[in-house]
Amino acid sequence: MTIRVGVIGAAGRMGRTVCAAIVADQNLELVAAVDSAASGSTVEGLTIAKDLSALDDAKVEVAVDFTVAAASRINLPWLALHNVHAVVGTTGFTDTDIAEFKKMFASSNCIVAPNFAIGAVLMMRFAEIAAPFFDTAEIIEIHHDGKADSPSGTAIATANRMAAASSQWAKDPTTHEAITGARGAKSAAGIPIHAVRMRGVVANQEVVLGTQGQTLTIRHDTIDRASFMPGVVLACKKIAENKGFTLGLDKFLGI
Repeated sequence: MTIRVGVIGAAGRMGRTVCAAIVADQNLELVAAVDSAASGSTVEGLTIAKDLSALDDAKVEVAVDFTVAAASRINLPWLALHNVHAVVGTTGFTDTDIAEFKKMFASSNCIVAPNFAIGAVLMMRFAEIAAPFFDTAEIIEIHHDGKADSPSGTAIATANRMAAASSQWAKDPTTHEAITGARGAKSAAGIPIHAVRMRGVVANQEVVLGTQGQTLTIRHDTIDRASFMPGVVLACKKIAENKGFTLGLDKFLGI
């Protein structure tokens, strides 16, 4: 039996890529597409609807949301209320948002992942494993110039995991910044994050760790948005069996 899937934000570049990936998988069926800014247009042969009621009309089992945080804060309570599983790639959520999502998904399930690229998930895990063996670390994330939030959700999640894995970080020796912000934004445990926004890029992240006499660089490059699709497809298939709220794709990968 195929899983009935709807896509929110279906007219955007990521939304269209998600729609194509769902159509290409024999175990998933694209039955609804929603995008208030492009209602009436088509994607993968479906007419894009204006509002979320189209998901209910199409008896959607899993909804994929790659919109923006402000929209997802409206979408997710609706999905929870209508017992629809949610696969969310939106970033920019606060700790309060996450706490609310955990409360609301009781009858249906939800995964919020800062990154659905399996290589990026492994990068975060590798950085977490390496953290206790190094004294210093910095994160450089590079994204396309259409990305509205910074730093990226992936960079923040990486820093949080590294900080949780080790409390032994050297202090930043900088006493003066000739230009404010030159040392990046201080994240968890004071780990600096440097956010770059540039044309010609999709999404890249580099974690550089250093200790006496050595450095370790862990880097992931996204060449095409298609790189996110195996993770999205996997989440659509496994969301029903992972009860409640899940943060990150790790559990679905078994790592």
